[in-house]
Amino acid sequence: MFSKRSATGYRTARPGVNFRTLAFGERTHLTEFRLSKGSVIPEHQHPHEQTGYLVSGRMKFTIGGEVFDTAPGDGWTIPGGLTHGVEVLEDCVVIEVFSPAREDYIR
Repeated sequence: MFSKRSATGYRTARPGVNFRTLAFGERTHLTEFRLSKGSVIPEHQHPHEQTGYLVSGRMKFTIGGEVFDTAPGDGWTIPGGLTHGVEVLEDCVVIEVFSPAREDYIR
């Protein structure tokens, strides 16, 4: 699969949390998130391993009960099944890979 840069195709997961699938395969899924300052992703868990990179902005992650302040250039991996959530401190652009692919994010 190959995808070109586009300003369209974003979906809203919750207020202030928009995402677009960039590419996916049999075992991985690449997603761009655009998060608005003040939005919150409540603590949750899913079976997918989640590896991310903060392109711009600032967020506060809670992962497995630990709090992490992030800045551009920071990366993370969250094992599947581990509880995590996010507080968005500034408008952010985030790139994340999920494995296995998230069927709920793929159109």
